[in-house]
Amino acid sequence: MFPFESRFATSPRGHMMHYVDEGSGEPIVFVHGNPAWSFEFRHLIGGLRSEFRCVAPDHIGFGLSSRSHQEEDHHPAVHAEALAALMDDLDLHDVTLFMSDWGGPIGLDFARQSPDRVKRLIIANTWCWPVNRDLHFWFFSKMMSGPLGQYLIKRRNYFVNGVMLRAVGNKDSLSEEAMEHYRRAQPSPAEREANAALPGYIVGATDWLQTIWDERSAFNEKPTLILWGNKDIAFRTKELNRWRSELVDVRTHEFSDCGHFLPEEAPDRILPLMRAFISQGR
Repeated sequence: MFPFESRFATSPRGHMMHYVDEGSGEPIVFVHGNPAWSFEFRHLIGGLRSEFRCVAPDHIGFGLSSRSHQEEDHHPAVHAEALAALMDDLDLHDVTLFMSDWGGPIGLDFARQSPDRVKRLIIANTWCWPVNRDLHFWFFSKMMSGPLGQYLIKRRNYFVNGVMLRAVGNKDSLSEEAMEHYRRAQPSPAEREANAALPGYIVGATDWLQTIWDERSAFNEKPTLILWGNKDIAFRTKELNRWRSELVDVRTHEFSDCGHFLPEEAPDRILPLMRAFISQGR
């Protein structure tokens, strides 16, 4: 189900970062969230690699990347540091960033620091601003970073077995074979430390999120395609409207029957939208 060559790079902190690098042409960099990995983008990579260079890394602690038992390595700012280092290693320019979930702030941290290397943005059910005063996010962050939440994530693989299936619009869009790839990417409590750490940073990384948002002028005028699943339990119409109000050159496609994992739920509908969006700016 993932017929791509595995490649590895060394992160700034000495960990092995797994990524796939398929095709040639203008680069599209896919940045995943929690609890996903590059596997999430397999349909899009397969459909685009004949026209574009498709790069999809796994954050440290996810997918096929190495694990770390150091809490500081799980901060989203450190994931952003590793992504930026990979961008440098691969000498990527004129990049289209495809970002979902935590991939939003991680990818946009690169965009604010290297705006000359990012050509356009594709935003799929994500955010990039402080949400510590929003009870919707605050409650989830506090609950999942507390003792019960940490038990559920580490011992029961709750993000895969519970959250993923609740977050899609149609459970049938995640086949049992696909779910096994998500489960087996983090098969034990020790493999889930990064997965378990990120919920706490929804609130705990407020200062970092504020820094990115304060510097959004570096990326908010770039051509942007928003792909939004309206049945998402995490990101709502409220977040969609904020993106629309803050971005200058934006077009939006909403999917009324889909939720949080659009590359899994609607790849055949996303692919022509991506091709048209990227071709318009060439």
